[in-house]
Amino acid sequence: MTDPAEQRHNMVESQVRPSDVVDRRIVRAMAAVEREAFVPAAQRAIAYMDEAVPVEPAGRGPRRCLLAPRVFAKLVQLMRLPDGAAVLDIGGATGYSAAVLSHMAKSVIALEQDAGLAQTAGRVLGEQKIANVKVVAGPHAEGRQLDGPYDGILLNGQVPDIPAALLDQLKDGGRLVAILASGPASKAVVVQRGGTQFDRREDFDAGAAALPGFERAARFVF
Repeated sequence: MTDPAEQRHNMVESQVRPSDVVDRRIVRAMAAVEREAFVPAAQRAIAYMDEAVPVEPAGRGPRRCLLAPRVFAKLVQLMRLPDGAAVLDIGGATGYSAAVLSHMAKSVIALEQDAGLAQTAGRVLGEQKIANVKVVAGPHAEGRQLDGPYDGILLNGQVPDIPAALLDQLKDGGRLVAILASGPASKAVVVQRGGTQFDRREDFDAGAAALPGFERAARFVF
């Protein structure tokens, strides 16, 4: 089996850097975090593939996955996190995204609505000795107002709409990034708060598994 450190290096050099990811903090973090530690043993051989990696068996409902490395890196870059940032990481499953963000932020709240995945995230992050991430079990679409507001909010998957409740948890100037379903395609979007106003723009084409908890409902108004 290829050495994981070599696989991480290859991931950064062949998937991340060529995708116009110029924030050196992201490059350093993704080169340092052991992605293979956050996937089941049976999937570790494909942990660094240029696709989403499943972290739970196929079953009813969307299969939970880690975002593809290039998609994840570009989404994180869109947040433009300031030094000392507070970040809300939504639907990060086993905790890989939170681990990467922990290298860039002062504090990370990892919100996961699947209790089993939240437990796994807490265990693996502990084993990796990452101390500035707090794992919280709760509904994805409600966010975590108690620990907010946040400089950045990351949604780890495709959603049909962005709940206003999440936008309200951004600091002034803060950014939420997500992959938004748009007809037959999907786009990475960034929403930036300016006082009581929110500016949304599309960025790059991106695909990802649906993130549970964001099914269309009347309360999703943005």
